[in-house]
Amino acid sequence: MLQNGAQILIQVLLEQGVERIFGYPGGAVLPIYDALYAYRDRITHYITAHEQGAAHAADGYARMTGKPGVVLATSGPGATNLVTGLAAAYMDSVPMVAITGNVDTALIGRDSFQEVYIAGITMSVTKHNFIVRRTEDLAPTLRQAFRIAQSGRCGPVLVDVPRDVALGLASYTPEPAVQPDAASAPDPQDIAQAAKMLNRAARPMVCFGGGAVKASKKLRDLLEKAEIPAAHTLMGIGALPFDHPLNLGLLGMHGKRSSNLAVDHADVLLAIGTRFSDRVAFHMDQFAHRAQIIHIDIDPSEINKNVQAAHSVVGDVHDVLSRLLPMVEPAAHRDWIQRIAAWKREDLPLEDDGETLTPYGVIRTLREAAGPDAIFTTDVGQHQMWAAQYLHHNRPHHFLTSGGLGAMGYGYGAAIGASLAAGKRPVIHITGDGSFHMNLNETCTAVTYGIPVISVILNNRALGMVRQMQGTFYGGRYSCSEPDRKTDYQKVAEGFGAAGVRCETLSQLRTAFQNACKSHGPVWIECPISREARVLPMIPTNGTVDDIILK
Repeated sequence: MLQNGAQILIQVLLEQGVERIFGYPGGAVLPIYDALYAYRDRITHYITAHEQGAAHAADGYARMTGKPGVVLATSGPGATNLVTGLAAAYMDSVPMVAITGNVDTALIGRDSFQEVYIAGITMSVTKHNFIVRRTEDLAPTLRQAFRIAQSGRCGPVLVDVPRDVALGLASYTPEPAVQPDAASAPDPQDIAQAAKMLNRAARPMVCFGGGAVKASKKLRDLLEKAEIPAAHTLMGIGALPFDHPLNLGLLGMHGKRSSNLAVDHADVLLAIGTRFSDRVAFHMDQFAHRAQIIHIDIDPSEINKNVQAAHSVVGDVHDVLSRLLPMVEPAAHRDWIQRIAAWKREDLPLEDDGETLTPYGVIRTLREAAGPDAIFTTDVGQHQMWAAQYLHHNRPHHFLTSGGLGAMGYGYGAAIGASLAAGKRPVIHITGDGSFHMNLNETCTAVTYGIPVISVILNNRALGMVRQMQGTFYGGRYSCSEPDRKTDYQKVAEGFGAAGVRCETLSQLRTAFQNACKSHGPVWIECPISREARVLPMIPTNGTVDDIILK
């Protein structure tokens, strides 16, 4: 049976089990939206205020469900508005399929109205992208996009569909949902060698990143069997419970002093599903310089890219750890654990000023009030690091943040997508006044669809992390980092149709949060904090562990 390309596109989405998509209509994708109209009872479309918000929502939905998020945008500015969201997903290995419209194939390259070469623009921030030039190629291309997005190291894939391809006719034959390509089996000799190195270690450490999240049970079994302490990257949060005795916490520029010292003094470092970014291995040629590094990663291109490994195992982390675990001998490293415990006692004490709104107090109050099922999203800046340090995450997939790209404005869109996947679990968006102004317009999306996102705004009337860096590294010359906006958050929230409240004490915050949890729509909670509040420690990216700033 012949169908037009737009109808075929929707049929393929249904094949792949897509139930929700995020996007914004425009001229080049009107054939797709027209086809979607007939299936609105099977695929729910969420129109956002901006395509960037749609991309972040698809990202948040994907992180929660493990399935590719789908975003749809028109040609030209609609497509370019997706770029930040695609880059955020790419850097954090999030599966996504982005579908963009384009002008008719005969008009491509003629600087037509709302024409851009989006495939070229997104080449460096997608796993792959396609330009479909024939209607009969549309279904197999879309299926391939879903396969690529989910295979190996996950990431976004873009499919560009010219308008005449969406209107052209072709036959359509249904197929089952595609399955990810199976990862290549790790080399048994590589695993055996890794086990031998761990078994010989006197001061072993594990550093795990986002790739370890889906193997959290195996990770925990390994650490407990061989009594190996572990630190994690920002993306690894939740893979090991915060309160696990072997969890040393966050590593890197804003990580704990004890975590960094433990890595610095280890004799064997097992790195699992991490790429050694400059925020973790801030002095790459000296990172873990006393240790033999074993690097486990599904992506061979990450091996020896930033940090040289003495040994590596390429493969799916869950598969590798399953094979490694029986080869690792039970062990106790009492002296090493005691040495680390002494470093932990010297970590910075947490601030506690009673009822005063401090970063620690706000985050602690949210942690206690929200309960273990809550999902947290953040934007980027000081509040992101405070959330990473103080929320005490105990479950995977409960902390969504832009780790690699560091995209301010990520949090609200991600919270929308996460909330749609979270069911009745609360979704709390922690943000700063700088980041919140980036994409607060997506509140109208949450209001329209009754999505109960709770935004907690740590308002210091500054670009906090930028200002902190200027104070620390640039002699206190606060150039353009104190916008001191006069936004009345309560009035603006009410203007969107949301609820807004300002808190001055932790007691007020507790009450406001309890009321927000009863709301059927979005709520903003403003928490004014001191402009002088700082993220500690802070290690310069070209520094060493000895450069940790304590004051």
